[in-house]
Amino acid sequence: MNLQRKFRLGIILLVFIPVIMMGTVSYFIFSGMNEEKTNSFYRVSLQDTDRKLEYALNEINAVSDLAIIQPSVQQLLKHPPERVSSELAQSLNNLIMAHPKITSFALFSNHKLLYGTGISASLYPVPQEAPWYSRSVNLQGRPLWLGPGENGTYRTDSPVLIHTRLIKDYFSLQTIGSIMITVKPDVLEQALWGTSTIADSDILLLSREGTVVFDKSGDAAGNIIPAELWQQPNEQGYQIARYRDEESMITVVPSAHEAWTLAAVTPLSTLHRESSAIRSIAILLILLTLLMGFVFERIFVRRVVRTIIISARGMKRVEQGQFTQLKPPTRWNDETKMLVDGFNQMSNQIRDLLHEVEREQKRKKEAEMNALVAQINPHFIYNSLESINSMAVLAGNREISRMVISLGKLLRISISENIEAIALSTELEHVKHYLNIQKTRFRDKFDYEISCPPELRTLMTLKLIVQPLVENALYHGIEPMPESGFIRIEAMEVGRDLVIEVADSGKGFNPEGLERAFHQPVKESKYKNSGVGLRNVYERIRIQYGSPYGILVCSAEGFGTVIRIRIPKQWKGVGEGENLI
Repeated sequence: MNLQRKFRLGIILLVFIPVIMMGTVSYFIFSGMNEEKTNSFYRVSLQDTDRKLEYALNEINAVSDLAIIQPSVQQLLKHPPERVSSELAQSLNNLIMAHPKITSFALFSNHKLLYGTGISASLYPVPQEAPWYSRSVNLQGRPLWLGPGENGTYRTDSPVLIHTRLIKDYFSLQTIGSIMITVKPDVLEQALWGTSTIADSDILLLSREGTVVFDKSGDAAGNIIPAELWQQPNEQGYQIARYRDEESMITVVPSAHEAWTLAAVTPLSTLHRESSAIRSIAILLILLTLLMGFVFERIFVRRVVRTIIISARGMKRVEQGQFTQLKPPTRWNDETKMLVDGFNQMSNQIRDLLHEVEREQKRKKEAEMNALVAQINPHFIYNSLESINSMAVLAGNREISRMVISLGKLLRISISENIEAIALSTELEHVKHYLNIQKTRFRDKFDYEISCPPELRTLMTLKLIVQPLVENALYHGIEPMPESGFIRIEAMEVGRDLVIEVADSGKGFNPEGLERAFHQPVKESKYKNSGVGLRNVYERIRIQYGSPYGILVCSAEGFGTVIRIRIPKQWKGVGEGENLI
């Protein structure tokens, strides 16, 4: 794939696809928010409708509450006459028919109709034959409401709302009869028609069996809505289901009337009308982005690619030793011209550097020859030290002999060992020889102690990580003191790690001095050949073993210094990362 195609792919991946994804995500987010907003709107609206409905039904309940405790009604049901007198009928009519929404009523004993007006007198002559009677018995005197879709009157020209309940004896609470009241459906219409809705939406009043008791549109009463459409709302109280062959959002709110449920049905096509503007804007942005990307590719990308191709061809010529100058592909004074000018300058510099390298190679070969001639064989150094030691022994100077022996062993460990890891015993031996040499110099200035359990002596450690810390303790802690000091080196086992502790009784460091000693290599101090600093030891340990390991420095001015080295336990031959367990 050439560079221009890669640029095109980059524009598609970095511009077109993000814009498409942003538009798609924005559309779905807006649609979801619109659904949640509509659901919240309908929940508030349905709850308000339910309050209105409950208030209207309670007015009828109050009428029947008053009627069933009246002595005339109680006497009529306990002692049914053969025929209801006109005075009693007039009294009953005035008592119950006074409410403008009530169209008729009927009073039943436990066996037959005693008195009724209008449609109530002809619907159910025997109360036990009424389909609502068993439900009314279960309610034990509480009101039972049946909407037009439940009582079947929605099929007639005069649909009604039925209110029925058992009547109990005022004193014994025995069932002595029942009452049925028919109410104008205006009670439901006024409550549901007052509900705020979106266009093409419908409000349903459902029974617990899913029968449409009443609906705002007027064409769904009596229909049975499957339970999965309204009894399984999501956490927000609504669900998306297919209603009347159209995907719709159904918001459900339980009614204060325990046998009914209010539902608002809104087609998704209506909800998504508000999202169509977002969708159109997203499509327009995608098309505009495609156009701008095409223009950018034709005007800018092609010119940049041409410049890069010219530069690449120039590099190939440089590889072949041809240092020819390139000409800018355009007259624009921008980065492409800077690229060509920079390449020409680089080409000239490479040409000059090659000539310089040739001269340097000649000088290097001469220097290497001189270094070979001047190189000293380490064995010559060891042999010379052995000769000095023999002379010291013959002269009876044991102190010089011991110092020469320690120096020889010190050099042998420092120079001759070509491996990075050595045994802990070898490292501590190196420290011991170093301190012996320093004891000869400083005399009674300090004493030292080296402690290592036998089982730890064969563990492996990095070479020359203890001696720099001992040297730091001697020069920065002990030497500046007027009195003598003490240096303690101790190896110990802590869990799965090996800890080597170097402690001195020197003057210690303040925080600034400790920071300076940690970051400044010892070789930059007045002791030019004293070795690497604390920072060097720390970085070697971190590079070899990883971040959990390193050194810990604890110091206080006037109280000495304690430095702890922590490394994993390893034996000779154990691979990297295979710590001793």
